[in-house]
Amino acid sequence: MKRKKITVAGAGNVGATTAFIAAQRQLGDIVLIDIVKGLAEGKALDMAQASSLCGFDSRISGTTDWAQTAGSDVVIVTSGMPRKPGMSRDDLLAKNTEIVKSVTQQIVKYSPNSFIIVVCNPLDAMVNAAAMISGFEKNKVMGMAGALDTARFAYFISEKLGVSVNDIKCVLMGGHGDDMVPLARFTTVSGIPVTELIDEKSIANMVQRARMGGIEIVNLMGTSAFYAPAAGAVTMAESILLDKKMVMPCCAYCDKEYNVGGCYVGVPAVLGAGGVEKVIELDLNEKEKQELAISVGHVKELVDIVKKHI
Repeated sequence: MKRKKITVAGAGNVGATTAFIAAQRQLGDIVLIDIVKGLAEGKALDMAQASSLCGFDSRISGTTDWAQTAGSDVVIVTSGMPRKPGMSRDDLLAKNTEIVKSVTQQIVKYSPNSFIIVVCNPLDAMVNAAAMISGFEKNKVMGMAGALDTARFAYFISEKLGVSVNDIKCVLMGGHGDDMVPLARFTTVSGIPVTELIDEKSIANMVQRARMGGIEIVNLMGTSAFYAPAAGAVTMAESILLDKKMVMPCCAYCDKEYNVGGCYVGVPAVLGAGGVEKVIELDLNEKEKQELAISVGHVKELVDIVKKHI
């Protein structure tokens, strides 16, 4: 049986970690690509030499040549400028639009049947940019944000309760940033609503920490997070490549869903062999609807700016 092929665009912290986690999960053969000569090649060789020690058989190669990525099943886009201290996601918009445009054009040329998972920031705007540039079917372009945000929220809950993080299932919606909408009443601990286990004030504090999760890490180490974002992207790819049909929040296209009106934004979705196979619509209360509308409005403002750079 022919192995699946995964391309990771960008060999920085997020990209290299993504490639290594994908290899360890043996999802297929991996091509790591970067514009800096030697960077992807060196990291790929280092990972490949760890294969016998880590017990994986996935082949990993590094390159600067997009022709080596031809026929990829999934392309994970991590290319872009990382966020620096004092920098908002919005500050990255123009530069990263330019980078995503260049990368997406190469994906269309060499892997026209692939699924695109965007990781770089500002996330929702970059997913919309990749979708517009690629012209791919709407189910084939998505963004990794919800997986990361829910992972952060779940960790904070597990830390508070002293329980296994694997028992916690979270739901978040909206844009990836300060106005994301974590939905505590849909968040459970082994099926028990978290609202039954943690007081309202503590939940609010954890919600806010999840919203500011990225900048907390930037302020601590001077650069963006990479372990958790990489794990989120690989988990999405895994659900698609293995047709696992996992339900997870991600940046997906919505039109009538949640009255979004034609935009890629964070929602719970089913990921399988068809990519984003279904957007799950929750019965939101009025407060949640208002918060989501505000978040979607902000995403649309960024998308309008993106259109000027494409």
